[in-house]
Amino acid sequence: MSKFSRQLKKEPRRKESGLVRQTLFDSNRDLFERVCAEDNLLEAFLSVKRNKGAPGVDGVTIQEFETHLQNEIASLAKDLRSWQYKPKPVKRVEIPKEDGSMRKLGIPCVRDRVMQACLKTVLEEIFESHFSSSSYGFRPGRRQYDAIKEAKIHVQEGREWIVDIDLEKFFDTMSQDRLIHRMSLKVPDKRILRLVGIILRSGVAIEGEFHSTSEGSTQGSPISPLLSNVVLDELDKELEQRGLKFVRWADDANIFVKTEEAAKRVLLSITKFIEKKLKLKVNQTKSKAARSQDVKFLGLTIKNGEVVIARKSMKKAMARVSQLVRTNSPVPVQKTMERVNSWYIGWVQYFKMTQYPMQLMVIEAHVRRRFRARIVRQCKRRRSLCKRLEKRGVKQKTARAQAYSSRGPWRLSMGAMNHAYKVEWFIKEAGQQIFSNRSLSHWHSEKKRIFV
Repeated sequence: MSKFSRQLKKEPRRKESGLVRQTLFDSNRDLFERVCAEDNLLEAFLSVKRNKGAPGVDGVTIQEFETHLQNEIASLAKDLRSWQYKPKPVKRVEIPKEDGSMRKLGIPCVRDRVMQACLKTVLEEIFESHFSSSSYGFRPGRRQYDAIKEAKIHVQEGREWIVDIDLEKFFDTMSQDRLIHRMSLKVPDKRILRLVGIILRSGVAIEGEFHSTSEGSTQGSPISPLLSNVVLDELDKELEQRGLKFVRWADDANIFVKTEEAAKRVLLSITKFIEKKLKLKVNQTKSKAARSQDVKFLGLTIKNGEVVIARKSMKKAMARVSQLVRTNSPVPVQKTMERVNSWYIGWVQYFKMTQYPMQLMVIEAHVRRRFRARIVRQCKRRRSLCKRLEKRGVKQKTARAQAYSSRGPWRLSMGAMNHAYKVEWFIKEAGQQIFSNRSLSHWHSEKKRIFV
């Protein structure tokens, strides 16, 4: 059994710091040789494999790459050392954003993702210690929860006005020359800078047609988050030098001040700094100076010094429930509920950061009402609905009044249907996952309401 097979079988995971184990490296070897080391490229492949992802322009999947892993890794290492390595163009895809515009994402080939993952690990060792403690996005061991926690502290300290900075098409427009310059201040091995330049200029493929990339970095590639932090670290240092409190997650930055006047002044001056010094564009429509309860940060809002799910996030969740539970769908309840649970479990794992479980109850109640409306619609005749209500314990008079009223399925999903199909039925019979009834240390009483 080869060393590749043995290491794959063990599937070693990186520590939370994201750094490759130092035993893989000889301290006397320079940075570029560490990127070319086969052991480190193998470790990078395992990272790529865990992150999954679609194939790039060459159509090679992760599974297919793994089939010939030893040869692929050896070939990649050889090409890097001899400077024969040439990344393929990145496959461009677009996904819709909440505002109706499109977000441009890129899918590099698996081979290129492996190299970038290895390079990212080496560069993280250099830059991590220099990054600001108020920068959280895409950094080892730092979570969105930590960013929200710091934002909450700033608001509780009286900085209730927030300068919300939104950068327009940041990944597409950031200066490659400025990025390389910033990296050169910390990276002693110029070959690493050359390799980064090759990656940035690899181009994109849009519907099979090649387009050069003289600016920006591919959003979606393993190394792009680190490169974005290198660029925006200059903004962090400027904010720190001015003595401002802030929290930044990638290109989403919130600056916390005590008065409206200060917020407007900071918004104006920081916008000028970003556009004149960093050569980036501030989205004037989305950037604003507002009270904390009117600012959404990572899907949440700080209101009265407490963390709540933002209004837009709640609306988006309600819309998702409506998509999953169609009132005219013939799919069995249990099967549809499985899909709902699959989405909801992931959603609630993040949004349980709210201090108000009542917000989760609203989502769960909306799920149940959608199902009740479906049941009403499935009873094509009023007589059938009346009999079903009576069978499930509703008094005959009430059942007849409800069933033979002029109300449609959505309005009929309340009242008698609530009695016929109670919460217990949804949990035991339909299999609904409930989280709002759990007791988390940061939660208020489930009866305490919040309006956002």
